[in-house]
Amino acid sequence: MDAGILYLIATPIGNLGDFSPRAQQTISTVDFIAAEDTRVTKKLLAAFDLPAKPMVSYFEHNRRQRGEEILSRLLAGESCALMTDAGMPAISDPGEDLVALCAQHGIMVCVVPGCCAAVCALAASGLPTGRWCFEGFLSMNKKVRREHLESLKTEKRTMIFYEAPHKLRQTLEDLCTAFGEERHISLSREITKLHEETLRFTLGEAREYFSQTLPRGEFVLIVEGAAEDDPKDEERMAQALVQVQSAIEKGETLKDAVKRVSADVGVKKNALYQAALEMQQE
Repeated sequence: MDAGILYLIATPIGNLGDFSPRAQQTISTVDFIAAEDTRVTKKLLAAFDLPAKPMVSYFEHNRRQRGEEILSRLLAGESCALMTDAGMPAISDPGEDLVALCAQHGIMVCVVPGCCAAVCALAASGLPTGRWCFEGFLSMNKKVRREHLESLKTEKRTMIFYEAPHKLRQTLEDLCTAFGEERHISLSREITKLHEETLRFTLGEAREYFSQTLPRGEFVLIVEGAAEDDPKDEERMAQALVQVQSAIEKGETLKDAVKRVSADVGVKKNALYQAALEMQQE
């Protein structure tokens, strides 16, 4: 008996009008549905008058056991639609484990495309889209989080992060610490929904804005990559450090010296401040 097919069905991330005719037709033909939340999926099917299908739950905390069960049914010839509550299955989602199982056992995986918040936010960001990397959600573990961001300090591609509203302020603080306040960032929320919004700032401006404004809705953060290396940058930084040291010896504070010299020489203030601190410690 031939194995069945696993269909990855992208679902709307806010606007039901984005649920494609092909997705609806595919759901009508499968034997069963593996859903992140069966209640949410039942409501979606009802909204489009789609026939009820046998459903199993498949989410973060049951993915190992349930994944093996779904695999057995696929190997027995049944077809399955994998559906999340919103967006593309297997992207920052436990569905990636099920797809890996299918790949290991030679089961066909067919993607039925649709909304993906990361790509939508990237397209609207105004930042470079030719080369980018998806970093998903940052860890809640402070050490792991810091190490993750540290590894991205020299990443030149545009970076994409997901973030929940209650964690946004801390994340912006951590991004400022890792990348400096002058990197550009685009923050998109409520994509395809009534209150859709894309805000464009520097990281420092974003931190200041959300210190005064309560974050609402799920966010996609698009962060500018590191600038390409320029040999002249090192020359300017060396020149700026000499001037800062001279100003300090004349009684100027480090903060004031860095602010003035960075503007005069044309180097980033945060980078100069950090370099000056390291020079003093040495």
